[in-house]
This record gives sequence, structure tokens and C-alpha cells, in this order.
Amino acid sequence: MEPAPLPYDTVHMGRSSIDLYSNDVGAPFPDIRSFAAYVGGSPTNISVGGRRLGLRTVLLTAVGTDPVGDFILRFLEREGVITDFIPRKPGRRSSAVVLGIEPPDKFPLVFYRENCADLGLDIDDVLAAPLTRCRVFQFAGTNLSREPSRSATLYAAERARAAGAQVVLDIDFRPDQWHDPRAFGVAIRASLRWTDVVLGTEDEIKAAVLTDAAHVARTHSVSDTRVGGDVDRAISTLLALGPAVLVEKRGQRGARVHCRPPGGGLEIHEAPGYPVAIANVLGAGDAFAAGLLYGRLQGWDWRKAARLGNACGAIVVTRHGCANFMPTLEEVTRFVEPRGGLD
Repeated sequence: MEPAPLPYDTVHMGRSSIDLYSNDVGAPFPDIRSFAAYVGGSPTNISVGGRRLGLRTVLLTAVGTDPVGDFILRFLEREGVITDFIPRKPGRRSSAVVLGIEPPDKFPLVFYRENCADLGLDIDDVLAAPLTRCRVFQFAGTNLSREPSRSATLYAAERARAAGAQVVLDIDFRPDQWHDPRAFGVAIRASLRWTDVVLGTEDEIKAAVLTDAAHVARTHSVSDTRVGGDVDRAISTLLALGPAVLVEKRGQRGARVHCRPPGGGLEIHEAPGYPVAIANVLGAGDAFAAGLLYGRLQGWDWRKAARLGNACGAIVVTRHGCANFMPTLEEVTRFVEPRGGLD
């Protein structure tokens, strides 16, 4: 007898926020006159992106007992993301982000996450969530920056994997959310024993193996090639700690999927990107993750799934915000058809 299908495709755990995006595109931050209010936070964006593509997505975040929490929940409910397992945390505040937009390469970002609700997620919240009834559990590295969220996230990954779900980590390196970037690397590496798939940019991958924090502490950047060493060496280091797959997000160049087959060795699948004019880079990686997960859950191979992710990311970089602008499957289909499809 065939087992009953699981009720949920994906569960996403981590931060949520109200995102205030500059309406004055190109203006330096001090000259901004108005902002548009959206919803954001990496796992939140991925849950919305997956839902718009057709997945049954659950979000495990937390909000405060405040109007910002109302704003976030109202948006998610309209989108059809399952919010039944989102607790409200008295005494904590819903998170906020303020963003300037100076394309193509300046997007000054300010987080307001002091005493934020989503870092108050605890093991009881994990036990209440449907981690044994989903196909994929996805979490963000920022979850590991504070207790009780750190322990709750590790327990969630352990619980989901034991139930047969695939566990996906979005490295999500936000230097100003950590007291020491070396602590970030330690936390990420510790989580890999329960992780099947890792998603990250070159900078994030290198930060995850970082042991010398001197440069990062000064600049909050790991873009210097001297920091973290060679990216391919860093990928090998992370794969040796447990994951079977590491997906390297490369912006307009697309993605490289590094797979560690059961028999040993390394397979690399190249997935070219879709070059477009950039309006705002924030949210593109989350759109990529949503497309990648959708493709894999349809049974697609890694290259085709990553190509769909690239298309979703390319669409979002032409738009003003993150979650509010995730594409539908119909939109993605229209986008890729004149660009050679997903092949």
C-alpha cells in the first residue's frame, strides 16, 4: 500500500520582518523621502516564493504582539502560506529592515532586530510545528546567532531529518547579527551533521569555514579572496562535514551544484543564469531557493531545478522588493520561453 501523501511540501524556519524599501531609487540614504512597506526575511521570502509556484508551504517564524506582527501575518495569510504554527511573543518585537536602493551595486541595509520575536523561537515552538509531516525543512544561518533560536533550530533539523524530510540550510550570512564572525562559522559547521543541502554565495561559503576573523571584524566583508581561502576548498570542507549537496549561488552567472555521490567523488552541475538589468538585488537568492526547491520536489534534476531558481531570481532583481514580488509559475514560464527555456 502506498503511504499517504504528506500534507505539507516545505517548512521554513527563521526571520520575518516588515521591510521598508526606498521609493527614491538612486538617492543616497540620507536623502530618501519615502519608503514602501513590504514583508521580508529570508525564510519568509522563500515560503512565499514557493507558495506562488504552487507548493504547500509552512512558515515557522515568530512575531510580537504588535501592529507590525499583524501586518506580516495579514500578508502571509493573503498569500496562502500556512501561518498556523507562528507564535506571537509577548515582550518581544516584530523585526524591521530599512533599505536604500542605489543600483547596480549599492543597497545599504539596516536591521532592527534587538529583542526580536523570531529569535525567541524555542523548542516548544518546534514541537508544535509539522516537521514530521513535510518533505523539506529549510532554515537560515541567522537563526543560529542567538538562543533560544539556535537550539530550537538545531532540534528542528534533527527532528525533521529523523522523520525523513530533506533538510536545507540557507547560509544567510549577516555579519552585523553576530558578535564574532568566527562564531558564525562554528555554528554553521555544527549544523551540517543534520543538513542535506546547503545554499550560499561565494562569500557566505567562505565565511562558513572562517577561522581568522581579523579582516571580517574590520570590514564586515568576506569578499577579499584572502579571507576563507579558495571557494572550491571551502566547498570541499563543508561537504566533508555531512551534506550531500552544496549549491553555489553566483548571481547573473547562475549557479553551480556540487554533489557528493554515495560512492565518493564530486559531481558539478552548471546552471547558467538569465542576465537582466538589476533594480534591486535583495530577495534574489530567496527567489532562487524557492525555484530550486520547487523543481526538486517535482522530481527534476539539479541543473533544471537550478535553472528555474535562476529564472526566479532574475525576475526578482528587476523588481522593487522581496516577498511581495516573488513570481508565479506562469510568470516564470513567460520569462524563460524567449530565453531558451530551462534547458
